[in-house]
Amino acid sequence: MLVIGEMHVAEDRTACLETELVIGDRRIGSSQGGQLEHLNPATGQVNKAVAMASLNELDEAVATARAAFEDWRRWTPDARRDVLIKLAELLQAHGDELGTIIALEGGQPFSPMAGWFPSLWFRYYAGWADKLSGERINAYPMPGLDFTVPEPVGVVGLFVASNGPLGFCAMGGAPALAAGCTLVIKSPEIAPFSALTFGRLCLEAGIPPGVVNVVNGGPEIGHAIASHPGIDKISFTGGVATARKLQAACAQTLKPMVMELGGKSANIVFSDADLSQVIPQAARWTFNAGQGCTMPTRLLVERPIYEKVIDGVADLVSKVSIGRPFDPGVTMGPVITEASANRIVHIVADAKASGAGRVIMGGNRIGGDLASGFFVEPTMLIDVDNRSTIAQTEIFGPVLCVMPFDDEDQAVALANDTQFGLAAYAHTNDMARARRLVDSLHAGSVQINNTGPVSLSPAAPFGGMKQSGYGRQGSRLGIEEFLSIKNVYLNF
Repeated sequence: MLVIGEMHVAEDRTACLETELVIGDRRIGSSQGGQLEHLNPATGQVNKAVAMASLNELDEAVATARAAFEDWRRWTPDARRDVLIKLAELLQAHGDELGTIIALEGGQPFSPMAGWFPSLWFRYYAGWADKLSGERINAYPMPGLDFTVPEPVGVVGLFVASNGPLGFCAMGGAPALAAGCTLVIKSPEIAPFSALTFGRLCLEAGIPPGVVNVVNGGPEIGHAIASHPGIDKISFTGGVATARKLQAACAQTLKPMVMELGGKSANIVFSDADLSQVIPQAARWTFNAGQGCTMPTRLLVERPIYEKVIDGVADLVSKVSIGRPFDPGVTMGPVITEASANRIVHIVADAKASGAGRVIMGGNRIGGDLASGFFVEPTMLIDVDNRSTIAQTEIFGPVLCVMPFDDEDQAVALANDTQFGLAAYAHTNDMARARRLVDSLHAGSVQINNTGPVSLSPAAPFGGMKQSGYGRQGSRLGIEEFLSIKNVYLNF
């Protein structure tokens, strides 16, 4: 039986929610774009009304970022390094505040360590700020000196997704700032608060006004950012449909993008795997209520151990504690909106009706004390047709599709039979097989004997292939996304 958290007698925590646009050193509450009421996913009640940017205010943010760029790019690398380390320290010091904001805006269980992940990325990229260099080139047959100089690309439009806005401010923002770029951040309408707080902390850390600007807005603002002639590059985390629209808008100015999009990651379990390790990892798809692009949401199990793995995963998931984010012991909260909750339930119902899979757990909205929130039961379907809609669609909710396979070739074929290519997981004690799988699985990240979801170390490159996007976040590759290489030739 699923453990449903007791109803929490709420205290008003919304005082920490910042609602004003951040443009330069200004905080704009009475914006020309009006205000949008934000609903708490755990209660369905209004948190606060947040300012929405108009096109004029977006133009102001871009102009402010362009003006600030000319100064910021000329900061010495060690000065940029030091101020980014200061920002990392502030993010970690404000863990309680950030954890409260994230719980209110997205419904995730409260964690006082909410600043740890973004601080990790800022510390890492602070270390790159003073290590960027070009190379000397032997430009034969010319007699002069030829070399390259890395330069920041300019103003970056940073789109952060609703399932972890603060983390995405770090994953895209830290390398851009370390490279010497300035930012216009578009926060998600359905989770706007943590990005606004991030903008304020940047100013407190000593990052100059205008280097980091944060605007809220809907599709009109998103299109305007992508097509704006004053923005030099787009970094986007989100869904495929929106990415296609933004890419078309970027085409107007031939603007480059880096895109981290969706996933439908296969988690392959071979019969020689250590099931005591595999089953707990295979049950982690309820993390953040399944709202994660690298979630191992297609569980492929070799037939001899198929029933055992299903039983083990179902048993662990049945013990997940579901409730509001400040309730003690809660490990899974709601999905982000009521529309998301209803969409997930309908997809499961359609799969059940069409025979695409057999539902053995969940499939419904959660009622009772949690009925006013956007809660969905953890849902498992077995014997799923891999070509069905539910197996091919990124659900972005707590839904697992399980299917058997008979040999390695079939497992790889099933895993690769998707439009996505963000992450893939496999469990085996046969290292020769593991080596083959690294080559044969079509994904930007392949993990052997680990799921997680993906451990997003800032030192490792993260990104996808196929419809999961292009470009990389993390590692030196992540900062190179925000550099332009200038060639210099000195004739003698």
